[in-house]
Amino acid sequence: MSVLIVDDHAMFRVRARAILEAAGLDVIGEAEDAASALAQVAALHPDVVLLDIQLPDEDGFAVAEKLDGGAQAPAVVLVSTRDALDFGSKLRNAKALGFIQKDDLSGTTLREILGDRGDPR
Repeated sequence: MSVLIVDDHAMFRVRARAILEAAGLDVIGEAEDAASALAQVAALHPDVVLLDIQLPDEDGFAVAEKLDGGAQAPAVVLVSTRDALDFGSKLRNAKALGFIQKDDLSGTTLREILGDRGDPR
């Protein structure tokens, strides 16, 4: 399963890549803002976009909305240092499969959200 990591903090991208690759996931790219995320999705066609909610140019909710739809649309999983409760209904209504607090990121938590999509078989 291929993953694109979108986060404006380089250290989180490094940490997330190490965690996901150690879990057997294929991290095929990284992006630091919404504009580069959309360009990377179009160029790389990842299966999953691990998407930070707070980006410098546009929030992750708007990016997830743009990525929604179509047969080739990637699965979107939102991440943040903030707690899910901080986002309230915005998170519940987001065009994403789920949410992971950054400190809880693991291959297991990502696969749990992805369900059948994350099954390596």
